Amino acid sequence: MQLCHTTIHTFTTKPWSIDQCIEGYARHGFGGISVWREHIAGKNLAHVRQKIRDSGLQGTSLVRGGFFTSHTEEGRKAAIVENQKAIMEAEELGLPMVVLVCGATPGQIPSENYVQIERGIEEILPFAEAAGIRLAVEPLHPMYAGDRSAVCSMKDANDLVERLSHPLLGVALDVYHVWWELNLLEEIERCADESRLFAFHVCDFKPDMNHVLLDRGLPGEGICNVGIIDQWVKQAGFCGHTEVEIFSQRYWDMDQDEFLKKIAISLQPLADPVLD
Repeated sequence: MQLCHTTIHTFTTKPWSIDQCIEGYARHGFGGISVWREHIAGKNLAHVRQKIRDSGLQGTSLVRGGFFTSHTEEGRKAAIVENQKAIMEAEELGLPMVVLVCGATPGQIPSENYVQIERGIEEILPFAEAAGIRLAVEPLHPMYAGDRSAVCSMKDANDLVERLSHPLLGVALDVYHVWWELNLLEEIERCADESRLFAFHVCDFKPDMNHVLLDRGLPGEGICNVGIIDQWVKQAGFCGHTEVEIFSQRYWDMDQDEFLKKIAISLQPLADPVLD
């Protein structure tokens, strides 16, 4: 895969500042950047936008919106306000999309969380439309169903997006979260056929992980069959950037330039997008 077709998420190189991320990704030849809100907290967004533009990187997305669920109406309203803020930040940064990690509140059954998610997305869609920002629902692995997201499969995400039926609403597929689905190919094709596959994220799922959040692997280090899923996504017509999103304390503890070199090597077996 040519690195110009690859985006790095700033949380992948968590120890770096936003300026170091921009400079480092460009220096290593990557083509894009997805900006995590943690990296821009308190920053001059106009400055960050200009720096991304000057670097030659393509701004891919802002991460993350979502977390719509709460035991209280007050909490759900606060989530709407926070998502509106994320949309405004994306607009100020010149980023075309906000990725949604939809939320789950412990003590609520999954169906209750799911209903609150749907209502929350429905409420922010007019705001996203006014800003011209796409929203990508990212399903998470079921091990996060209790406290991070009640959207736990591509089917869940596709059903939700289809019901709300808005051109700015789609799906972000992360192999870490959906590799296990028996009908994954069918759900990828279903999503792509409706032009709703907005993003493709890669890392790997290690069965011997020592932390359920912070021990993800490079593509090829685990059991996700990243290459096969990559083929399915490309064959379905996805032509956007492949986005590297790795949470790993082990890799954060090493020199981040060396980490980016490892990432580049791990991506070599993957295909370039099929461009029209």
